[in-house]
Amino acid sequence: MARQSREQKSTVARVMHEYRHGELESSRGGRVRNPRQAIAIGLSEAGASNQRSRGENRRQYAHTKAKERRGQTAQREKEGRRATDRSASRRRAAPRSRGDGSQSRSGEKTRAQLYKEAQKRKIPGRSGMSKAQLQRALSR
Repeated sequence: MARQSREQKSTVARVMHEYRHGELESSRGGRVRNPRQAIAIGLSEAGASNQRSRGENRRQYAHTKAKERRGQTAQREKEGRRATDRSASRRRAAPRSRGDGSQSRSGEKTRAQLYKEAQKRKIPGRSGMSKAQLQRALSR
């Protein structure tokens, strides 16, 4: 069996934490009481199951990471988002856009706004461009 990455180990640890606190649920919605089942769920969510193909493991791991980013794990729902976010104290609060199409404080357009404008002008290759590349392409 291949070695697990740090992220995979933390996913398995989170699942086992949920199991120990009675928060882990099976796919049918019932509480998991069997420790072997909890381990199998942890390995499956971490994409380290020996019962699945490499592609299935990768898809499951990506799905789990997306779920963790959204804060939809049982641990975060019960204990709160901040309680489980270890790097929250190290991270600075970045200003978030309001999503109403307004410009940033410095007056420059966001990448999303530049992309919409590039769509209107039908600039080829716009989806792979960075903000700076979009600015350059739109200034031509």
